[in-house]
Amino acid sequence: MRLYIVRHGETQWNTEGRLQGRADIPLNEKGRAVARATALGMKDIPFDMAFTSPLVRAKETAQIILGDRQVPLEPDARIQEINFGEMEGCRIRDTNGEVIIPLFQKFFDHPSEYLPPKDGETILELCGRTAEFLEELKNRKDLAGKTILAATHGAASRAMLLNITRRPVAEFWGKGVPKNCSVSVAELEHGEWILKKQDVCYYENL
Repeated sequence: MRLYIVRHGETQWNTEGRLQGRADIPLNEKGRAVARATALGMKDIPFDMAFTSPLVRAKETAQIILGDRQVPLEPDARIQEINFGEMEGCRIRDTNGEVIIPLFQKFFDHPSEYLPPKDGETILELCGRTAEFLEELKNRKDLAGKTILAATHGAASRAMLLNITRRPVAEFWGKGVPKNCSVSVAELEHGEWILKKQDVCYYENL
């Protein structure tokens, strides 16, 4: 089994430095253009099945990548973005992209110490539900040997990679926040997920 994990394309809230989390924000025009460029780069991948976060920005990204291929697309809440609770929609970055709220400086720089806002979700909770998703894929006989797309989000995709690589939560972000429409690839070998590629981008200067 081969799994392609894709972060969604850009949204207006991405450009404004706002926390999206569970907020259902659509792609902007640049986000759609980046998704189309990614689709072109992935046009020869023979997907058998696709999963998407229920949020529209991930679903639209998956639909653009799949194009006219007749591939089942199944929503799965376990790969939607982390919930930021009462802080959703807040601007956490300035015009230079610098984090301006100390709580979220810790979220990015010291994730093992991050405590979520009221009604929010912990990183461990996010890792737990994405682990359940990966484990179910592993055990589904109908998906054995298949090629699968999973359209998800920045933190959710990093949680999936953390589960695959079995790194500690302190290393949650790895190489940093993934770019919009970046692609990571994992393969199931002898019953274990193995990370093969990370943060591949199929676009430039968009």
